[in-house]
Amino acid sequence: MAHLTSILDNDFYKFTMQFAVSKLFPKAKARYEFINRGKHTFPEGFDKLLREAIETMAQLKLTKAEKQFLREKCPYIDPTYLDFLQGYHYDPDEVKIEQIDGELKVCVEGYWYRTILWEVPIMSLICELYYQANKLNRVSNAEVCQIVEDKMVKYDKLHITIADFGTRRRHSYEVHDLVIQTLKKHPSKTFIGTSNVHLAMKYETTPIGTHAHEWFMFHAAKYGYKMANLLGLEHWADVYRGDLGIALSDTYTTKVFFTQFDKKLSKLFDGVRHDSGDPLVFAQMTIDHYKQKGIDPRSKTIIFSDGLDYEKVEKIVKFCDGKIGYSFGIGTDFTNDVGLPRMNIVLKMVEAKPEDGEWTEVIKLSDEPNKHTGTSKEIHIAKEILKIEA
Repeated sequence: MAHLTSILDNDFYKFTMQFAVSKLFPKAKARYEFINRGKHTFPEGFDKLLREAIETMAQLKLTKAEKQFLREKCPYIDPTYLDFLQGYHYDPDEVKIEQIDGELKVCVEGYWYRTILWEVPIMSLICELYYQANKLNRVSNAEVCQIVEDKMVKYDKLHITIADFGTRRRHSYEVHDLVIQTLKKHPSKTFIGTSNVHLAMKYETTPIGTHAHEWFMFHAAKYGYKMANLLGLEHWADVYRGDLGIALSDTYTTKVFFTQFDKKLSKLFDGVRHDSGDPLVFAQMTIDHYKQKGIDPRSKTIIFSDGLDYEKVEKIVKFCDGKIGYSFGIGTDFTNDVGLPRMNIVLKMVEAKPEDGEWTEVIKLSDEPNKHTGTSKEIHIAKEILKIEA
C-alpha cells in the first residue's frame, strides 16, 4: 500500500514557509480541512488505509545526506532550521480522519510550524490510495515515460523553461518518480527542476518554490485583510532578503494584490505567480502594473502554474513573448496523465490562531470563483472590506 519513504517527499514551499513560520510565528496555531472539490466517492474502509499510511509517517527522519543537500542547495536557510528539521517528526495525533459512507473528512490541527508539512503528503496519499482501493489500472510505465517525452518534444519548440509542480495530485509515487526520471533524461534545457524536494535530490535537479496561499491567509487572521498581502511580502523579504522572490498574487484577487504591491516590493521581488483566472488577463495586468511603477516588465517573470497543458502554455507564450519574462510550473498534466480521471481535491487552512489571538476563520478569494475557500459569510465580509464587487 501507499506510504512515504522520505520526509522530503513534499513541496519545497512547505519547507521555506516552515522556516519562516518557525522564525516569525512560532506560537501560532492552524487548522486545515480536506475539501473534495471533485465529489469523489471513497470506498468502504478508505479511512483505515489512510490512517495506516499516516501512522507510518511518524518514522520519517531527515537523513544526513538530505540535510547536506538542503545546506548546499538552499544557502539562504539558516543552519538552525536544518537542525530543527533533523529533529522534526510527523505527529499522527495532529490528524483526525473520519469516513461516513463514501464521504471522507480529514482535519489537521496544531502549532502552525508543525502542521504546515501535512497538506501535500496527505493529498498525495489520498490520490494514490484512491486509485489502489478502487483497483483502477493505469497505463504501463513505458507509456507514462512516452507521454512525458512526447510533451517535452512539443514544449522544446516553444523555447521555454518548465518545472514539475505535481506532487499533491500525482497518480502515485511510482508515476511521479518515472516522470522526473524522464524529464531529467530529456536532452534539452527546458526542464529546470521540481517542487518535490526528495525527487530533486534523487535526480540532482533544483527544488523550486516560494510560498503558498496559507502564508497570506494567516497574515489576514493576524493583521486583517487590508494588510495581508503587504505584510506577508514584507515578512517574506525580512526572512529571505531577496532570495525566493516570486510573489503569489491571488489569495485575495490579483486586483487587490496589485494595489498593495508597491514600488519597493515590485522592485524587490523577481516576479509573480499566476494560480487562477484567465492567464492572459493576468499577464496584461502584471505588465501594466510594472510599467506604471516605472519598471521594465521584461526584467520580471511570471510563473504560470494553473492547470496547464500544452495548448494553454502555447497561448501564454504567444501573448507574453517580448513583453515580460515567463516560466511554467506543470502539475497533474505530468504526474497524473495515466489514462484515468484526475482527482480534484485540496487540503486548506480554514482557521488560524495567532499568538495571544483567537481562532479566526481564514478564506481564499482567488481570481476563479470556483476556487474560493471559506464560508460564504466570511467571503462576503472580506469582499466588503476589500471593496471587491460581487
